[in-house]
Amino acid sequence: MRTEDVLAAIATGLWRWDNASGIVSLDAEAARLLGLPAEPVRLSEAAVRSRFHPVDWNEIDGVVNLAVAEGTLAEARLRIMDEQGRVLRTVRSRSKPLIEGNDYQLVGTLQEVAEQPPGTAARTPITGDWRRSREAFLLDAGRALAEARSTAEVLRVAASLSMPGFSPDGLAVFGVAGDRLTVIGHHGHSEGDEGPFSSMPLDTDYPAAEVVRTGRAIYLPTPEEYLRRFPMTWPLAQRFGRRSWAFVPLVVAGRTMGAWMAAFKHPVAFTPDERSVLTTVARMLAQALARAGVAESERELSLGLQRTMMPVLGPGIPGIQVAARYVPTGGGLQVGGDWYDMIRLPGGTSRTGGRGPGRIALVIGDVQGHDVRAAGLMGQLRIALRAYASEGHRPDAVLSRASRFLYGITDGDDGDGNGGGPRFATCLYLEVDLETGTVDIARAGHPDPAVRMNDGTVLLRPTAGGLPLGIDPDTDYPTTRLTLDPGETLMICTDGLLETGGHDLDSGWERVRKLLESHDGEDLEGLADVLVEAVHGPGSHHTTGPLADRREDDIAVLLLSRRPAGTVREAPRRTLMSIAQAEPERIAEAREQVRQLLHDWSDGDQLDSAVLMVSEMVTNVLVHTDGDALLVAEVACGEKARRLRVEVSDGSDELPHKRHPGEMASSGRGLVLMEMLADAWGVDPRGEGKAIWFELNEPDSEGGCCG
Repeated sequence: MRTEDVLAAIATGLWRWDNASGIVSLDAEAARLLGLPAEPVRLSEAAVRSRFHPVDWNEIDGVVNLAVAEGTLAEARLRIMDEQGRVLRTVRSRSKPLIEGNDYQLVGTLQEVAEQPPGTAARTPITGDWRRSREAFLLDAGRALAEARSTAEVLRVAASLSMPGFSPDGLAVFGVAGDRLTVIGHHGHSEGDEGPFSSMPLDTDYPAAEVVRTGRAIYLPTPEEYLRRFPMTWPLAQRFGRRSWAFVPLVVAGRTMGAWMAAFKHPVAFTPDERSVLTTVARMLAQALARAGVAESERELSLGLQRTMMPVLGPGIPGIQVAARYVPTGGGLQVGGDWYDMIRLPGGTSRTGGRGPGRIALVIGDVQGHDVRAAGLMGQLRIALRAYASEGHRPDAVLSRASRFLYGITDGDDGDGNGGGPRFATCLYLEVDLETGTVDIARAGHPDPAVRMNDGTVLLRPTAGGLPLGIDPDTDYPTTRLTLDPGETLMICTDGLLETGGHDLDSGWERVRKLLESHDGEDLEGLADVLVEAVHGPGSHHTTGPLADRREDDIAVLLLSRRPAGTVREAPRRTLMSIAQAEPERIAEAREQVRQLLHDWSDGDQLDSAVLMVSEMVTNVLVHTDGDALLVAEVACGEKARRLRVEVSDGSDELPHKRHPGEMASSGRGLVLMEMLADAWGVDPRGEGKAIWFELNEPDSEGGCCG
C-alpha cells in the first residue's frame, strides 16, 4: 500500500509549500480538509490563505520563521473557513522546512483535530487567552529588562519572569571567555552548583556549548532525549532532578554571545509557541545583558579615571581639616574636566620665616568639556600646576605658567569636531599659611571662594582675577589676600555646584549659602555630603532653579577649616578686601561685603548708613590719592550690644578735611555724612599713609549681642 493511501486512511493529508514560487501543492486528503474537492491540486498562496482564519494565518507566519531559523518542526493549529466565513473544522499542521539557499520549502501534514466544546475559550498555542497572556507577558518582560541597569539586575529580572503556562524553575546564563564557557549567573540552584560548568571548554559535549558553537537552540523535552543526545554530560544535569530543558542562543548584532538555559521540573513539549516565547525572551535578555555590559564597562572606566586623576588628600595635617567631593555629570561616560588638589608646599616654614605647620596649596578647576579629552587635559593641567607649585612659585606665577602650558598643548588643534580645537580652563589657586591663617588667592575665571565664620555668617569673598587658563598666554593674575581665623571654614567649588538644577550663579549661590549657614561647621565630611546631596541627590528636583534649561555639570567642592588648639573664643566677625585704582567697579563689591557682614543687623537704617559711608570712604581714596584702598570691617561685642567698626586705609599722607560744598556741588560731603550718621569716626595717621574709620553701635535688641 502506498504511503498516501495509509495517510488518507487516517484522515491525514500531505502538502508542500514552495516559498520561492508561492505555490502550495495539496494531495486529495489535504484538499478535502481545506474544504476543496478531494483531488490533488496546486494553488497560489493567496488561494490557500483564504481558507484559513485570518488570526491563525498571521500566527503561522511567526511559527514558520522560527522553524526555519532553528531547523525544527513548525507546528500549529488552524481553523478552516468556508466562503461564508464559517468555521468548518480545526486542523493540526506539522511541517519541516527544507532550506535551499535563501529560499525554502515546507513539507508537512494536515490532520483534523477535535474542536473546542461550545461556549469555552480556545486555549490553543495560537489563539485565545493563551496568546493574549503571552503578549502581555512579553510586554512586561521587555519593559523590565529594558529598565535593568546592571548584569545583576538583568539576572534578577530574568529569574522573576513568570512565563504563561510553563514557567521554568531553574535558569542559567552562560557567557564565553576565549575558548571556554562561563556562568554569568544562575537561579534555582545552590551556591557552588555552577562549579563544573564555570570553565568548560567550548568543544565539550554539553548543550550550552553546542548552542554557542552553532548558534542554534536545543530543546530537550525528556531526560531520555538529554541522555541520548548528550551522554557525556548527562550525569551533571541528572542530579538536579529536572524533566525538560531549553538551551537558547543569546545573539546580539548577529554574534552569539552566550546561551540561556531554562530548566523545568515538569515535562514541557516545547510547542512552536513555547519555543517562540523562549526565543523572544532570549533576544531581549541578550540585548539587556549587552547594554548592562557596556554601562558597567563605562562605569569601571569612569571610576578608574577618577581614581587615577582625583588626588587622595592624604594623612591629616595638624591644625586643619579638609574634605572634598567630585560628582561627574550623569549619562554616558561619567567623567569630565573638573578637578581639585591639595599640595604640600616646600620649605616647611611659614611666610613669617619661623618653623610652623608650613604652607599648603589648594587648587580647584574646570576644563571646558565633558568628555575623555577634557579629562585628559585636566590630568595634564593638574600635574603641571602641582609641579609649578612645588617649585615654590607664588600663586600669580603658578597660574601664569599654567595658562601658557595649556595654551601650548591646545593651540593649533585641527578643530575637526572630534574633540580637537583649543580648550580653556577656569581655576582657583590658594596658598594657605597654616600658622597665621593668611590665604593668598589667584583666580582664573573661576567662582570666588566663600568663608563660613564661627557665628555661622557666610561671606562670598570677591577676589581679583584674570582670564581662564589657555586663552591668552600673557595674562596676569593678581593676588588677593584674606585671613582665615581658627574655627572658620573656607569653601571653593566649581560652577556645577551652583548651577546644577536649573540655577544661575546668583540663585545657586543663595542655595549653597543657606546650606552652609544651617550647618554647625564641625563635621566637614558631613557638610560636603550635605552640599552634594542638596544639589545632586534624589530630592534635589524639588528645589529647582528659575532657568528652564537645566544644563547639568560636573561638581567639585573642597572644604578647609582651621582647627583651634582649644576652645574657640568668640571672635569678631571680620572682612577685608583691597580695591585697586584700576578697579573702581569693585566699590560695588565692597558695599555688598558690608551688607553680607551685617545680614542679621537689627537696624535697617544703620545698615544703609554703613553701606553709604563705605562707598564714600573708598571712593575718596580712589579719587583723591594715587594708591589702592584697603577695607577692613569688623562686628564685635560692645558693653551692651554689638559694634560695627569700618576702616579704610591708603598710602597717602594727606589728611582729609571737612569742606562746605554749595547746593550744586557734586562732592565734598563725605566727612559731613560721617559726622551725621556715625556714632564715632576719625582719621588716624599710619606711618606711610592714614586710615579713616567709623563705628556704629547696634540698638539694644533681644539676642543682638554676640555674647
